[in-house]
Amino acid sequence: MNRSASAMPGLTLPRIVHGLACLIGVLALAGCSTLGNPPADSDNPLYTTSQSNLTSLSEVIEKHPNDPQAYNMRGSVYGETGRNEQAIADFDKAIGLDANYAQAYANRALIYRKTGKLDLALADDSKALAIDASYVPAYLGRGIVYREQGRSNQALGDFNKAIALRPDNAEAYYNRGLLYQSQGQHRFAIDDFSTAIGLVNRNAEPYVARALSYVAIGENKSAADDLDQAVQLNPLDLRAWASRGLAYERLGDKDKAAGSYAKALNINAKYEPAVTGFARVGGKVGQTYQTF
Repeated sequence: MNRSASAMPGLTLPRIVHGLACLIGVLALAGCSTLGNPPADSDNPLYTTSQSNLTSLSEVIEKHPNDPQAYNMRGSVYGETGRNEQAIADFDKAIGLDANYAQAYANRALIYRKTGKLDLALADDSKALAIDASYVPAYLGRGIVYREQGRSNQALGDFNKAIALRPDNAEAYYNRGLLYQSQGQHRFAIDDFSTAIGLVNRNAEPYVARALSYVAIGENKSAADDLDQAVQLNPLDLRAWASRGLAYERLGDKDKAAGSYAKALNINAKYEPAVTGFARVGGKVGQTYQTF
């Protein structure tokens, strides 16, 4: 399969200011914590579906204004489409109607986490677990907050608990893998990412994450293979293309590296890892490169 990429016309490439280790760090820090969260935009099929769901759920609420489940469901749809304030309002209402609604607390925690309100997210996930000590999404959510706060031991404890309760939960392995990766424990991270992929192989994120750990330990061919898969699963994944550029750069394939960096630049011309990587492999603006 032959594909080509060209860098965006008019792109100015600054002097290289980051080494490869820094590039890996930038890519890793950009990693997502939840698998399969699509963007909330009107061109996304989920958005159209969600709009239909919102109409239906609003009709249910109009007929049953004291149904906490209906508010929780509508809040979840608002959250999926990025309407965070409306989501919080619906979760507040659900909790007001049922103070022991664990799922509503965990769902509100997710919105708080997405909007950077980590203390509120932590409180809600902990409340959900006080109500239901076996509620896996709350362990995952709280573990992610702990990891983002640098509380690694507590994060590991929550991810381990989630896995013990649901050993088929790909997100639990993925998030524990991210924790191991942040600690430089790349073999453990690779094992967890591999398990996540084995459970759910249609998401690009664990392939990108595993590739970063492969790059970190010098297994660049394995990294390139993972990133080939990642960009096919999600051709608009900025990190996947930039990471792929790094892997092929390490393998000495400057054409594929430049093509991958160019793909990333066509998505975001200011993405620093791609800008510096493209310059490093001698990429030229406007030139066409083979990506496969």
